[in-house]
Amino acid sequence: MLILTRKLGESINIGDNIKISVLGIHGRQVRIGIDAPLNIVVHREEIYVKIQEENRHASKSIADDIKGMVEILKGKIKGKGKGKVESPKINYKDKTKKSRKASDNNKSGNP
Repeated sequence: MLILTRKLGESINIGDNIKISVLGIHGRQVRIGIDAPLNIVVHREEIYVKIQEENRHASKSIADDIKGMVEILKGKIKGKGKGKVESPKINYKDKTKKSRKASDNNKSGNP
């Protein structure tokens, strides 16, 4: 960590694009100004920590959601789960031909 001392009105440059200036000193508080490009995100540390915690929580939630969806899809592929739709049982043998033959035989006098 680089430690620098600045007086009221003095600045520190970080690279070519970032300038930090001491704007005021009131007791133990120091008021600073930060001049940085819009693509540089600047947060107070306590806000930054909360954002990181929320991001970790959200990414875990998303990961859990994705895992849940994968399990649901696996179940549907294997034929398990709540969304299971059973195929109807189809008997491929045509029973009507047999019954017609039997009735034709009965009409002709054959048992």
